[in-house]
Amino acid sequence: MLEVEALNTFYGRAHILRDVALTVGGNEVVALLGRNGAGKSTTMKSIMGLARPRSGRVVFDGADIAGAPPFRICRQGLGYVPEDRRVFAALTVEENLEVGRRPPREDAPQFPIDALYQLFPNLAERRRQAAGRLSGGEQQMLTIARTLMGNPRLLLLDEPSEGIAPRIVEELAGVIAGLKRQGLAVLLSEQNLHFARLVSDRAVIIEKGEVRFAGPFATLEANPEIAQAYLVV
Repeated sequence: MLEVEALNTFYGRAHILRDVALTVGGNEVVALLGRNGAGKSTTMKSIMGLARPRSGRVVFDGADIAGAPPFRICRQGLGYVPEDRRVFAALTVEENLEVGRRPPREDAPQFPIDALYQLFPNLAERRRQAAGRLSGGEQQMLTIARTLMGNPRLLLLDEPSEGIAPRIVEELAGVIAGLKRQGLAVLLSEQNLHFARLVSDRAVIIEKGEVRFAGPFATLEANPEIAQAYLVV
């Protein structure tokens, strides 16, 4: 469904991504792992059009979308959940969800509000509450749910477990597993190896803007020196 080839992205003169390559298949969860500053968020932004690659390809469902405006990429079926959540604090939970509503897609899972409330029971309980009064974990769930209102075929999750309580992290793992069962593909960037292992089929490790490992989690677990070299702080 998604294929990134030889992606090079710069911020000014700083060369951030160096020939990054990765793939995500339909109904697959892939974890993009790495330390702080490794290039994970820049990879996500380059895929989503928020950072314009200088070279390389981003092929989604057969079409090269590299450098396209973010709104066009969204319309083609990519959903993006940023690291900093960006809820509308003064709006209620339900109003935040309505902001993300888009027409259904025939080729994508459907997520009406009632289904999202089943997926995120905490949000159902707080549907009339201002989003700014939610906990960090609840705001993360709201941002994911709002993105799902756009009926994406592939979801980009940037550091979904960062700064939230362990109990909410476990709930979030269950949500991602449920999304996969419904046919949604997911690319998530993470530092939390335990969380990534719970939800992902494969791992891609990035260090200093270059891919250092790509393969099944079983291979990563059988070679602990890889994690030691590129993930341990």
